[in-house]
Amino acid sequence: MSDPTKALDDIQLDGQNLWREEVYTDRAVGSIRVLIPVTEAGADDPMRKTEYYAQTQVMTGGGPLPVEGPIEAENLSEAVAGFGEATKAAVEEMIERAKAYQREAASQIVTPGQAMGGGMGGLGGAPGAGGGQNPFSLR
Repeated sequence: MSDPTKALDDIQLDGQNLWREEVYTDRAVGSIRVLIPVTEAGADDPMRKTEYYAQTQVMTGGGPLPVEGPIEAENLSEAVAGFGEATKAAVEEMIERAKAYQREAASQIVTPGQAMGGGMGGLGGAPGAGGGQNPFSLR
């Protein structure tokens, strides 16, 4: 059996890509996460731009759903002003990704035994592999 900690032997932070994180919240609607670039010594890195992210939750039938999206801003004041727009864009992007996922799932090819999780042979492989139409397609 292999050693599960072996993969950790080479794990290391990138000292050229360090950020200090600050969070500002109104304790009602959401938070703004600020990522400030720093040098390996911990000093602010003026060569890289500070990044701002809107964070909130939207209520769904399944409960609260976390939402995060970038805010185009040069400072905290601009980030506060852009919070609503950034949140709306993040929710719209999330909806579009969900729709794309649904379309992809609906177009999956189902082979005999797959619906029950069985590993029956036959037409395995990636969808579309083999060059022809799969006679077991649900479409």
